[in-house]
Amino acid sequence: MFLRKISAVAAALIILAFASESKAQVYKNGLIDKTVALIGNESILLSQLEEQVQLMLASGVAPKEEKQMRCEVLEQTLQQKLFLNQAKLDSLTISSDMVEAQLQERVDNVLYRMGGEAQAEAYFRKPLFRLKEDWRAILGEQNLIQQEQRQILNEVPQLTPSEVRRFYKKVDKDSLPMISTQYRMRHIVLYPEKEDAVMAVKERLLEFRQRILNGERFSSLAALYSDDKESAMRGGELGMAPKAMFWPAFSDAAVSLKEGQISQIVETPDGFHLIQMVEKNGDMFNARHILLKPNYSYEERQRCITRLDSIRNAILSDSLTFDKAAMMYSQDPKSVLNGGQMVDENTGSIFFEKDQLKPSDYAVLKDMKIGDVSAPFESQDNEGHGQLIFKIIKLEEIIPSHRADIDKDFVVIQNYAQSLKQEEAIKKFVQEKQKTTFIRIDEMFRDCQFKMDGWLKAAEDKK
Repeated sequence: MFLRKISAVAAALIILAFASESKAQVYKNGLIDKTVALIGNESILLSQLEEQVQLMLASGVAPKEEKQMRCEVLEQTLQQKLFLNQAKLDSLTISSDMVEAQLQERVDNVLYRMGGEAQAEAYFRKPLFRLKEDWRAILGEQNLIQQEQRQILNEVPQLTPSEVRRFYKKVDKDSLPMISTQYRMRHIVLYPEKEDAVMAVKERLLEFRQRILNGERFSSLAALYSDDKESAMRGGELGMAPKAMFWPAFSDAAVSLKEGQISQIVETPDGFHLIQMVEKNGDMFNARHILLKPNYSYEERQRCITRLDSIRNAILSDSLTFDKAAMMYSQDPKSVLNGGQMVDENTGSIFFEKDQLKPSDYAVLKDMKIGDVSAPFESQDNEGHGQLIFKIIKLEEIIPSHRADIDKDFVVIQNYAQSLKQEEAIKKFVQEKQKTTFIRIDEMFRDCQFKMDGWLKAAEDKK
């Protein structure tokens, strides 16, 4: 993903374009700073808005027209300050564990996208420990804000079934969510025997390791043989990144290496790796790797296909039902006791939309009719990271794409109606607090097109 970085000169020009010199101060970093809004006992500095904009850009948010982005950030900050003021009045306390976890995630993400600690410090014009202090304070406030918002939302009563039906009668049906085509199906899964394939991979990696120790270049072997095609184009090099970006087994093995040292074979859900340390920098490192995945023999693949074909023929001849065959032969532990019934692990639903299916499954499913049993095909499981499996599918039901309907999609409509009610509660809270909270907004933001009415009027009324 392309990351746009703002130079110090460009950042200064952006701020100068907004700044009103009569109230401006010169910061030690050379940028113009000023208070752009007061809300209750809280002030909002231009530098704080600029930091948030830069953080958004560094996190991969696509840049918009500069002025509009700052207007949006200001409105979000104004709204958050209202919740923060109320959270303090309600004596809510910060969840330190949650803040520290979020802080580490933010630091890892920024360092990965920026390319390291030095680049991040240059971009934000602060040492990393100062950035952590600033972000910790921001995340602490966000934690209080989220708690206050949850309190408001918890006071919104759950809609009863009769209220949901009344909502459905009155609502514009074109405003309801669209439900994509959904499929209900069963499957029978067989795993190929892994032992021989794994042994072959390990033997090959041991051969590569010895060749490297004998003088061959790690990068050359990675480019020729690694199954990670993206890094193979760079000689296996992964680039500077935090430990948290990798599987624990991979990062633990990598950080234990000295620069230039080669690891033993490391297994992760991606496959089997050889790792060479390139560079370490605090919690970040750059390493090369060669990834090999088990490559199953033609004979083993054919064994699974033949077995599934035999099971399918028994089902088609009515000598065995699909669900009973699944209970007898399927090796999928999550569906075997349910007669092969596939269930979405995230929602618990037995219906799947296209985007929830693996591409290999949908490629077979899209041409099937209700009641059809597919021929055996290759797919991947959900247990590891693309473990090869062989399966047959029975398509039991198709629900065509449609606008949410009260009879077919009651829960969807209930959630939609509840979300609108919660949005209204948040909006009502903000509007009420706008009327009773001191608000001042600087002239440089007076031509902003805010999403919610009241900010500029409240500021005018309280002059």
